[in-house]
Formats: sequence, C-alpha cells, structure tokens
Amino acid sequence: MSKPKIAIVVGSTRAARFADVPTQWIAKIARSHADIDVEIVDLRDWPLPFFDEVASSAWAPSQNEVAQRWQKKVAEFDGFIFTAAEYNHGPTAVLKNAIDYAANEWNKKPAGFVGYGSVGGSRAVEHLRLAAVELQMAPVKSAVHIAWGDFLAVRQGEKKLEDLEHLNQSATALVNDVAWWAKVLKAARAADAIASEAQAA
Repeated sequence: MSKPKIAIVVGSTRAARFADVPTQWIAKIARSHADIDVEIVDLRDWPLPFFDEVASSAWAPSQNEVAQRWQKKVAEFDGFIFTAAEYNHGPTAVLKNAIDYAANEWNKKPAGFVGYGSVGGSRAVEHLRLAAVELQMAPVKSAVHIAWGDFLAVRQGEKKLEDLEHLNQSATALVNDVAWWAKVLKAARAADAIASEAQAA
C-alpha cells in the first residue's frame, strides 16, 4: 500500500496573513516523517463562494465548478493538518466554508490542527474539532497552539518557530499522531472497499 498522503491546509487567505509561517514550519517537520507524503493546499487557490448549494454534497451534488474540483482534491488525501487562525473566538470563515463544501471526502480520515492567535487559537481549534467529528473524521489529541507571546515574537522577527522547542515537540507529536491514524484508516477504508466489491459481485 502506498504511503498516506497528508494535506496541510492553509486556513487563511488574507494578504497580511501569518499562516505562511506555521504552514512552512509544520510542512518541514511533516516532510521529515518517512511514513507520509505531504502537500500544502492553499485556500487562496480555491476561490469557493460562500456556501449556496441546495444541500450538503453528502445529499446532493454541488453545482459550483470550483466546489466540484475542491471535493476531488480533498478526496486525494488520507489525512489533514489545518492551520487555524482565531477570529473572534472561532476559525476563519474561509476555512469553515471550505470544510462545508465537501462531505464524504473527509470521512474516516485524521485531522490535526496548528492554532494561533488569542490563547493559541484554542477556541478556533475546538470549533474545528466539532466539525471534524460531524464529518466522521478522527481529530487527533495532539495539537500545536502558538500562544500570543510566541506569536508576537515570531511576527516581529525576534524568533522563529523552529527556535521554540516546546512548539517543536508539539508539532512532532501532532505529525506522529496524524501519520499513525492516516496509515490505520487508509488500510481500513481499503478493506471496506474490498468488502463492498465482494458483496456487489
């Protein structure tokens, strides 16, 4: 079986976003993991409208062409790490919208989070964990929370994320968890597919 493919989803599209910094940092750590392949998925490249379909794609095919391509892209991956900025105690609208524009493509795959902003993005991450559970994902316990002091130090150029050992430890634990669950769930989905084919034969 091929190695699980993990998407690092950039959860902000603002011109002045901080997201590129944690994205490149977690991607470097993830790419050092021998058991997974990693791809950065930038929501700037997916100009989804605000959700305006007749129903979730779990129940009715999406009509929007970008949404259809987005669902195919999500389906390529075996697990996800989301960068999660916190706006007003929640995740960015663009990230929640992108999550809502797919359905079955997220099922039975692990989700991990790199939060930043007020209280390390913890409230945004909690919101996203709830959405992940509803989508039958497996949100992993380990997470990265870039607290406000660390955020400012990096933003102002005083430090780099890789200089902060407590964050490196959290990132390694996060990647290890996502990689483990991605491998297990990829095998389980493959077994389910074989069983379904046998029943249909």
